[in-house]
Amino acid sequence: MFLGLITYPKLIFLCAAVFLAGFIDSIAGGGGIISIPAYLLTGLDPKVAFACNKTSACLGTTLAAGKYIRSGEVNWTVAIPSAIAALVGARIASLVVLALDPAIFQRIILFVLPFVAIFLIFKRDFGSTDASGDVPKGKMIAFSILIGLLIAFYDGLVGPGTGTFAIIAFCSLCKLDLKKASGSAKIFNWASNFASMISFILAGKVIWAIALITAACSMAGNFMGASMAIKKNPAFIRVMLTVVCGLLLLKLGSDVLF
Repeated sequence: MFLGLITYPKLIFLCAAVFLAGFIDSIAGGGGIISIPAYLLTGLDPKVAFACNKTSACLGTTLAAGKYIRSGEVNWTVAIPSAIAALVGARIASLVVLALDPAIFQRIILFVLPFVAIFLIFKRDFGSTDASGDVPKGKMIAFSILIGLLIAFYDGLVGPGTGTFAIIAFCSLCKLDLKKASGSAKIFNWASNFASMISFILAGKVIWAIALITAACSMAGNFMGASMAIKKNPAFIRVMLTVVCGLLLLKLGSDVLF
């Protein structure tokens, strides 16, 4: 038993799952679809599982964000306002979650996801070019703040797929190409993950021996995924987004139905 909490085979399984989650998340978001169930399957207390997941995800996202920044694949006019707004949206969600049933929002997303997936399948040129120069700066900042608020609000209530929805929103409203949308989403994701991580640390829910091991796996997955996303053409990211939307559909569907 590792620290008397989980067996070594479960720890190895968790590390592999977190690596895969980091790889996928750095490209198309949605890594939590894999990592959160993996943490819970180890038998850890749910609060500890979520705390360790946010810690490893935050450190992994830091590496992916750095990779995108060095490659010049971040639009700062979009990234910074959305990241700041994410902190506000996450705070609002923490208050609303006490009054509303998150399942309501899960059902809404469950209805929307098939249309998003169909759109990505048939819209083959989605995010293929960067037309952000056609969007007035003031309008882009307004869109970025709105995206940050709404998607961080979703993150606080439901969670999985936050990065995926941010990428799609940045492409649709701010006219970024998929690479810059993915890079900008990492800054947004980092802000959201960092805020959650600090909350869990202050609450004393992070088991550092587990979180640091899985963080190393998350960082490796994020590094490899970000490297591949930067080298590949935007069509690769579009395919990954479609796959993640399918996984989200299955995950949210099972949560609502079962």
